[in-house]
Amino acid sequence: MASNQGGAEFLAGLIIGGLVGATLALLLAPQSGEETRAQIRDRSLEFKDRAEEGVLEARQRAEHQVLTLQEKSKEALEKSKQSATEAVGRVKESATHAADRVKESAAQAAARVKNAAGEEASEA
Repeated sequence: MASNQGGAEFLAGLIIGGLVGATLALLLAPQSGEETRAQIRDRSLEFKDRAEEGVLEARQRAEHQVLTLQEKSKEALEKSKQSATEAVGRVKESATHAADRVKESAAQAAARVKNAAGEEASEA
C-alpha cells in the first residue's frame, strides 16, 4: 500500500512539474499574447484531461481494493463462524461425556450404598 501511495505522489509531482514547465516554456517563447494564451488554454485542458483520467484510475483501484477487502472480511467472518460452531460442538460433546461419567459414578455409588445397606441389614 505504501508503494501505491508513493506512486501517486510521484504522479502528482510529475503532473505539477509538467504544468509548471509547459507554462514557463509558453510564457518565455517569442509569440504574440493571443497565441500564448491559446497554447496555455490548450495545454491546461490537456492536463485537466490527464488529471481526470488519473483520478478515475485511482477511484477504480480504490473500488477494487474495497471489494477485495469486503470479500476477505466475509471469508474471515465465515471461518470465525465455522470455528465457533465447531467449538460449541466440542463443548457440548465434552459436557455430555462429563454428564455420562457423573451418572455412571452416581450409579456406582448408589450400588455401593445399596450393597452396604444390604450387608448391614443381613448382619442385624
